[in-house]
Amino acid sequence: MKDIDRIYLDGAFVAPHGRERLERVNPTTEAVIGRVTLGDREDARRAVAAAKAALPAYALTSRSDRMALLRRLHTAVLRRADDLRDATILEYGGPVARSSWVSAYAASAFLDAAKTLETFQFERVEGQSTVLREPVGVSVLITPWNSNAGSISSKLAMALAAGCTVVIKPSEFSALQTQILVEAFHEAHAPAGVINVINGRGHDVGDELCTHPDVARISFTGSNGTGTAIARLAVGTMKRVSLGLGGKSPTLVLDDADLAHAIPLAVNAAFQNSGQACIAGTRLLVPAGRLEEVAARVARQVAQMRVGVPADPATVIGPMASKAQFERVQACIQAGLDEGATLLTGGLGRPAGLPQGWFVQPTVFTGVRNDMKIAREEIFGPVLSVITYRTEEEAIQLANDSVYGLHAYVFSADEARARRVAGRLQAGRVAINGFTHDPMAPFGGYKQSGIGREYGVAGLESFLEIKAVRVGG
Repeated sequence: MKDIDRIYLDGAFVAPHGRERLERVNPTTEAVIGRVTLGDREDARRAVAAAKAALPAYALTSRSDRMALLRRLHTAVLRRADDLRDATILEYGGPVARSSWVSAYAASAFLDAAKTLETFQFERVEGQSTVLREPVGVSVLITPWNSNAGSISSKLAMALAAGCTVVIKPSEFSALQTQILVEAFHEAHAPAGVINVINGRGHDVGDELCTHPDVARISFTGSNGTGTAIARLAVGTMKRVSLGLGGKSPTLVLDDADLAHAIPLAVNAAFQNSGQACIAGTRLLVPAGRLEEVAARVARQVAQMRVGVPADPATVIGPMASKAQFERVQACIQAGLDEGATLLTGGLGRPAGLPQGWFVQPTVFTGVRNDMKIAREEIFGPVLSVITYRTEEEAIQLANDSVYGLHAYVFSADEARARRVAGRLQAGRVAINGFTHDPMAPFGGYKQSGIGREYGVAGLESFLEIKAVRVGG
């Protein structure tokens, strides 16, 4: 049983003013595995004050000093990678392969930021002026439960590279993972007040941070509803806001695609992170004339994907992160049945042999229309909708017929054709014939998938203000 009763303020682990206690539950066993004491509005104000006090000195640090800090953070987080992996398996239910990847990525994010910082031009001549890029100020980083370590580290790394001090409000449902990260941050010896971390509720700590006059910038990743609320709160003091929101990503299998290559990757894209991923390719668009072959291949692929205890290396799909998420996914599967979609595999209830834990059967529907709930709403679980099209033009129209625009996938034997199709998709990132992550390229969404970009140069610039200086008349 892990008892987390401290928050991280001004370079030290201190008792929070808040007193609410939240149980942490293992989604695999439904057993209580720990408790966390949540901060409150007073703690949020203390954190902002610490970040504000540290800002003047940190904003003036040199490029080399910031790069040295980023490298220390990389070393410290990498040293705790195994602990972070184990906590992700225990608290989140992430399969061991995925949990190991996330732990390594959390460390590498600091090196990626250092690489971006190394060649970034903070001063440029534009027209007849010198244009300066300066730290925006105290930045609040609000992160989600489905990608806790990676989201915290990637946001923090770019904020520090820019010269900002931060207050991190992670999901309170990821407290065990967060604690390991914070201990690593402390070991990296950042100046006091540069990094501050509070576990707390969104309606309490989050609201205070989003309205505090000394906060200049908010970087949020999470649900659309919360993102909308944050934007409304932040506009009162004109905070700079970036929002990484939901997705209903299409996977376009063009009529010339090699299905033996495309379908396994498409299914993996749909069910990555147990389906709890904003970039999951949960709409599979296929030629109507190839539906029978596609369905057979999808069914075989899903049958090979083991659902089970996340610590088992053979497991591909673990439990949903919480009972609430399990129930949401069940409701969405029921909606698909009610709307008349054809159940290809999976369905309601837990998989056979898993009587406890928040496990969902990997579920695939065919006969899905793009106006059905299962094709419109982000489910955040292992549920795939197969939608047919007749022409390439219709495939593009179906892909773009969504309020979201975060990610897309295209499979074709003709790379030039795939690039042409990708250029017409309304998505912030498109993967062709695969789905590997590029941490140096900008990431973010069109439409209701968010505002702004993370990673690479664009991610660094999001934490900077622009000042034009001109001498003379």
